[in-house]
Amino acid sequence: MVDAESVARLAILLVAAVVALLVGWFLFVTVPGDLAQLLGVVLVLVTVFFAVRIAGNLAGSLIPSHNVAEVAVEGPITRDGGGGAISSPRGTSADDVVEQIEQADDDRGAEALLVKLNTPGGEIVPSEDIRLAAERFDGPTIAYATDVCASGGYDIAAGCDELWAREGSIVGSIGVIGSRVNAKDLGDRLGLDYEQFTAGKYKDAGTPLKELTEDERAYLQGLIDDYYDQFVETVAEGRDIDDDLIRETEARVYLGTDAHELGLVDDIGTRKAVEDRLEHLIGEPVTVAEFEPERGVMARFRGGAQQVAFALGAGITDTIEGDVDGLSFRK
Repeated sequence: MVDAESVARLAILLVAAVVALLVGWFLFVTVPGDLAQLLGVVLVLVTVFFAVRIAGNLAGSLIPSHNVAEVAVEGPITRDGGGGAISSPRGTSADDVVEQIEQADDDRGAEALLVKLNTPGGEIVPSEDIRLAAERFDGPTIAYATDVCASGGYDIAAGCDELWAREGSIVGSIGVIGSRVNAKDLGDRLGLDYEQFTAGKYKDAGTPLKELTEDERAYLQGLIDDYYDQFVETVAEGRDIDDDLIRETEARVYLGTDAHELGLVDDIGTRKAVEDRLEHLIGEPVTVAEFEPERGVMARFRGGAQQVAFALGAGITDTIEGDVDGLSFRK
């Protein structure tokens, strides 16, 4: 059965095609002399093609064919979705996801937001940026865990109204990790000496080429504890879960069914079940549109170059993340 909106979109396309055909025929066939007629026919067809494309975009904007926007968070979460020259670029760019959610919020057709999660987590602030963008969306929001919704992924889910998962999904890991490489012994074997030139007692705490003092270790652990307290508070408020229960999980991961029993997940179901839930929330049949970031040619080129660099460097050396003086903090 064809609905009224589909008929209206088709009418816009037909009108645009006819108008473009008439205008193009007049400008490129009738007006020029005989020598230009062959070229004129080609130009008419080109004019009709672009007019129909423009009209299609206009029709989609004025009369949207969707009512649910979907954004995906897949792979490790970083600020730009990549890493260094040898880090795997196959991750989620937090800035891109935030942009997609904001586009969905401004979109005339998007009455609800579906956030598909398949991520082990990642950097702390980028994960929070995505969560905050989901919280700002004006309409129902559902997070749907496919394979993995852990750590930073669960942080994002805390910004949605509901979290659904599959029975075999891996959910949880509500914790924070801080890591550093201790290269002191290696430096000694190579004859490398570490000389300190700093201003501030803890400025070089965590530097790989020196041993941590007990004071520095306590300082860095305090940062991790503060991050963890913030994470627990965010999850407790966003998911309406008692903070003691969250701490009792001790950052473990659970299968979807176990997570549901603990209250970490609202419901278990397939993608179809999630769409049925969205249909109930917005009160009409669901049509989902995937929102993707607007990436230019140079951005795509950089992404391709990263993949080539990763392929060349894989197996040669390990990745060392150094967010703060040799330390890496992640959810």
